[in-house]
Amino acid sequence: MSESDGQSTPQDTREVIMEATFRALSKHGYKDLRVRDIGEEMEMSRQVIHYHFDGKYDLISSFLEYIIDQYEGSVEVDDETDPRTELDVRIDRCLFGPEFDDFSHWDRMKVYHELYAYAQNDDEHRALFNEHYDRLRKSISTVIEDGVEQGTFLDVDAELMGQLITDVIHAARGRRIALGHEDAPDEAKRAVNDFILDSLYPPQ
Repeated sequence: MSESDGQSTPQDTREVIMEATFRALSKHGYKDLRVRDIGEEMEMSRQVIHYHFDGKYDLISSFLEYIIDQYEGSVEVDDETDPRTELDVRIDRCLFGPEFDDFSHWDRMKVYHELYAYAQNDDEHRALFNEHYDRLRKSISTVIEDGVEQGTFLDVDAELMGQLITDVIHAARGRRIALGHEDAPDEAKRAVNDFILDSLYPPQ
């Protein structure tokens, strides 16, 4: 709400619609989702959705960007953070997510991965997921590169290692969601630590 006049700002309205979309998708799934279903998940009039978005497809495209921004913008480190600690923070955020007041990380990942599955037949949504994948991989690779330049890590192929870690994250989340293996994220974290990150250091 705007402090000056008590009215909702466009950003407030967008967030209300996006959070309502999360809830509607979790109940109805992408294939059967209707704009009406989203309207039923919020107190505002359904007409506000039509005012801001040109139909269901436009809304879902914006929704994907919203999900991605929630995760990409939620990692905070400072210049004093060492490379290994930063890698831990970034990997943990992807595997275990930030905390939300409503609708948990895994509720959100369930929706994300459903849309991810449909992206194989949708060029626009596939492009959004590709951009997100590339940014995630690059964020991890850059930390590894920094560690190599600082002499903290061995001279490794940072791009390839970043890709491997990113793929492990996606596989673990998919296994947790699709197969119900609740230990998958913890197991993935242990495997990344023991078999990937520990290999960045010279033998003792």
